Amino acid sequence: MSIKKPQTNPSSSEKDQAQPLTIRTALSDRIRLPHPNKLQPGETVAVAISGGVDSMVTARLLKEHGHQVVALHMILRPDDRPEPSEHIRQLAARLDVPLHAVDLRHPFHELVIKPFLKGYRQGKTVNPCVICNPTIKFKPLREQAAKLGAKILATGHYARLRFSDSDERVRLFRARDRRKDQSYFLYGLTQPQLAQALFPLGDLLKSEVRQLAADTGMSDWHRPESQEICFISDEDYRNFMEKHLGPDLPEPGPVLDLEGRQVGEHQGIHRYTIGQRRGLGIPSSAPYYVVGLEPETNTVRVGRESDLNKVEMLVTDVNWIVTPPTTDKLEALVQVRSRHQEAPALLKHTIQGIIVRFHEPQMAITPGQSAVFYSDDEVIGGGIIERVIS
Repeated sequence: MSIKKPQTNPSSSEKDQAQPLTIRTALSDRIRLPHPNKLQPGETVAVAISGGVDSMVTARLLKEHGHQVVALHMILRPDDRPEPSEHIRQLAARLDVPLHAVDLRHPFHELVIKPFLKGYRQGKTVNPCVICNPTIKFKPLREQAAKLGAKILATGHYARLRFSDSDERVRLFRARDRRKDQSYFLYGLTQPQLAQALFPLGDLLKSEVRQLAADTGMSDWHRPESQEICFISDEDYRNFMEKHLGPDLPEPGPVLDLEGRQVGEHQGIHRYTIGQRRGLGIPSSAPYYVVGLEPETNTVRVGRESDLNKVEMLVTDVNWIVTPPTTDKLEALVQVRSRHQEAPALLKHTIQGIIVRFHEPQMAITPGQSAVFYSDDEVIGGGIIERVIS
C-alpha cells in the first residue's frame, strides 16, 4: 500500500477523509532513536508540534517505532486564540495522534518576550530561542507532557544526545547535518531536562527528513520553514519593539565614530545591532558599521569593518552541560552566533564570569547573543555575552 503525494493542498473535507500516515519506508526502517533512558517500545512520548515538516516527521518516526505519541501544540503569542488552528488539528488527524493545546502565553510573555524587549532596550541583541528552550519548551511544556503520561518530550531539533556510562550523564552533541545543527540553541538545558528530551532527527540529514515526508505524501501538509522570530509574525522586530515598549522606547541620539566625532543621528538604539551597515544614513567614501551600542549615553558607535574584529569578551549566566571544569582555564571551540563558525579560544574563570579570549580575532561579537562552548562536536556549556573587552 502506498499514499500518493497530492498535487495540490487538500481541502478541509478531503483532509477529514484522509487516512492516517502509518506507512513504513526503507529509510525509516533504518533509523534508530537512541535515548539516554533507553526508551521502551510502546512507551508514551509527547511531541511538540509546530506545523513544520520537522515536528511532523518526528511524530511519524516515533509512531513507526512502536511508541504511543501525544502531540502538544504551544500557544505562545499574546494575540493567539487559546486553541490550535485548523491547520494544526488537521495535521494531528493526518498523523493519527491525540492533540493537546498548551496555553503558555503568560509564562512566554514573562520569561521570553519581556527579556527580549529589555535586552534590546539596553542595546543587547537577545536570542529568544535560547531563552525559550530551558524556560518554556523543556519546563512547562514538558510538565504538561508528564501530566499526560509521557516521561519524554521529543522535538524536531537537529541535535544529538548520548548517555555516558562512565559518569551517568547525558551529553549533547551537534547534529549529523552541520548545516541544520541546532545544538547552539540548547546549551541552556540542565541534566534533568536533557534526560527527558529526545531529538529523533539528530542523526538525519535535512534531505532525508524531506524524503521521509515525501514518502507518505506529507510534503504538502506542513507550513514552509521560517527564520523569523516566532512571536513577531511578519512584523519587523523594530516595529514590534516600538509597539510594545511604549514610554520606555529609546529616544534618538548621536552616532559617534571611534574618535568621538558625531557623524549622524540614530533613531533609537533598539534599531541597531553590532555589525549593521545598512540604514545608518552616514555619507562616506567607505562604509561605516555599528561597532558599539552605549545605552548609558544613548550613543551608537560606528567604525570601519576592521573595527569589528575582537578577541576577548565576558560571558555570564553560564550553564555547563555535564559538570563545571575543574581548572580555572580551559581550551574550547566557541561559537558566538547561530551561523558563526566556531573558533578556538581560551576560557578563564573569574568572579565576574568566563573570560573568553580567541586565538584569532572574530567578527562582530555581539552582547546579548550566546557564546556556546564545544569540545569537537560536544556542547560542554555556554552563556550570554555580557560585553566585549578588546
